[in-house]
Amino acid sequence: MSRQANRGTESKKMSSELFTLTYGALVTQLCKDYENDEDVNKQLDKMGYNIGVRLIEDFLARSNVGRCHDFRETADVIAKVAFKMYLGITPSITNWSPAGDEFSLILENNPLVDFVELPDNHSSLIYSNLLCGVLRGALEMIRKPRYTADT
Repeated sequence: MSRQANRGTESKKMSSELFTLTYGALVTQLCKDYENDEDVNKQLDKMGYNIGVRLIEDFLARSNVGRCHDFRETADVIAKVAFKMYLGITPSITNWSPAGDEFSLILENNPLVDFVELPDNHSSLIYSNLLCGVLRGALEMIRKPRYTADT
């Protein structure tokens, strides 16, 4: 029985590492294809947006989360359910704006940055910008159009 449990954990770790390495290869290729980091950042956001638009349906079907009553509840669901479900992490929610319409998600352990060292000539690259696009796309699909993802 414990062997099966270990296999599940090992498989999940291998999948996580494969995802991280594949994402790294994607960012590397984008850096080769585009002239500057700003263009790479835009592409990562655009790709993330397209993922988020489609991922929200999967999230709603798998999570059984009901309609959120306010933006704070939406933030909680994003941090405690969505990030946990797809990346295995739970970010902290901080920096709420006085109006309650903006907040920051702090990722203590970002799985996308394992095995990554950025060269000095890519100092303006927003390596995890894909995540901002995913959030923006998903939130727009559930009618939260004022959301903007800044890193």
